[in-house]
Amino acid sequence: MGMTTGVHGTTFGGNPLAMAVGNAVLDIILEDGFMAEVSRKSLLMKQGLAAVADEFPDVIEDVRGSGLLLGLKCKMPNTKVNMALRDEKMLSVPAGDNVVRLLPPLVVSDDEIRDAVGRIRAAASKLHEMAQPEAVS
Repeated sequence: MGMTTGVHGTTFGGNPLAMAVGNAVLDIILEDGFMAEVSRKSLLMKQGLAAVADEFPDVIEDVRGSGLLLGLKCKMPNTKVNMALRDEKMLSVPAGDNVVRLLPPLVVSDDEIRDAVGRIRAAASKLHEMAQPEAVS
């Protein structure tokens, strides 16, 4: 005999701890100024990433995204860029359309943003140097 309607529930359905966590997150997100601060941080990060893209157009073609869900449209294979970022101790993931996805937390600090942009710049610089033809003596 198979399961009938109402016999099986979900594993996490109605979990009181999960509901308390969800409510706590909403309390923080709905605080006055929280989302405005996220927008400010997003702009700071996008400006830093745009400067890296301007400096290394052979590595990063464009900066995409909304808020702090960001992507680097890569000129070279995104898997190569992703590995260079990992070498700089940066977690990222390749995404569709030759993009490397970045997703910092909404509570990221300005110092952490500057550190991340510095690591991305270092990775792009190394990739740029590796792509340059050998100098002829």
